[in-house]
Amino acid sequence: LVALVSIPGNLFSLWVLCRHIRPKTPSVIFMINLSVTDLMLASVLPFQIYYHCNGNHWVFGVLLCNVVTVAFYANMYSSILTMTCISVDRFLGVVYPLASARWRRRRYAVAACAGLWLLLLAALAPLARTDLTYAVEELGIVTCFDVLKSTMLPSVAMWAIFLFTLFLLLFLIPFVVTVACYTATILTLLRSADPHGRGQRRRAVGLAAVVLLAFVTCFAPNNFVLLLHMVSRLFFGHSYYHVYKLTLCLSCLNNCLDPFVYYFASREFQLRLRDYLGYGPLPTDSGDVRRDSLFSARTLSARSVL
Repeated sequence: LVALVSIPGNLFSLWVLCRHIRPKTPSVIFMINLSVTDLMLASVLPFQIYYHCNGNHWVFGVLLCNVVTVAFYANMYSSILTMTCISVDRFLGVVYPLASARWRRRRYAVAACAGLWLLLLAALAPLARTDLTYAVEELGIVTCFDVLKSTMLPSVAMWAIFLFTLFLLLFLIPFVVTVACYTATILTLLRSADPHGRGQRRRAVGLAAVVLLAFVTCFAPNNFVLLLHMVSRLFFGHSYYHVYKLTLCLSCLNNCLDPFVYYFASREFQLRLRDYLGYGPLPTDSGDVRRDSLFSARTLSARSVL
């Protein structure tokens, strides 16, 4: 289901973002990165589907197992970090429009995306350089990242440190930052005295709702259950792996939610989508002075800087 919905949805989103939205603001750069990330996961899902339909028997070799596994987790954590970048960009543009103007530029957004991927590659290096397949002779199958060799990391302590670092740096801190940024953004817009800022507030609330929904329903269950399972397995001999596998399905659903992020984050994207669907233009909102941005409604000079 995720593959069928995500591939056409994100291909369309990427086409609109790359071909029909000008200028390429920081938010658009982040959305392009998010769309490419989603397509990366969607492209490897067919291998995962075949693997499970084949009785959890991996027939594609060690290299492809590593590629599929790293792509899977890179998608989840890249989505988390990219959504956090979008929330920070919105926060700066609305709450500190003048002070942040010099930083909210395309080159800094590109640098942030590059840094994001360098961080992910470093964090997932233990997975990328290890043979993640395992032959279960009793069942006559070869698993892919379902059974891990005890020699993958030197000790139980290293496993605990590795997993807790992923949880803290790639989920918990970004989640807290995202919630704080959207809360401050919405409160600032609600305090605005501008009667023409309804469109801004509506999109800000919609964007915050979709992003927080993705965090709560897609990312949080997987990250909390993974931490619980590994701590319980390493130190107490109990396993919650069956629950963890179910939460992996939920983590894939963010691929279907991301096009809604683009819809609420970009007025230009809304216009293009409505045009293709035959719904006509959006109602005019004089609070929308420039495309594809949420603006501070406090002063006209702040709008002109953004």
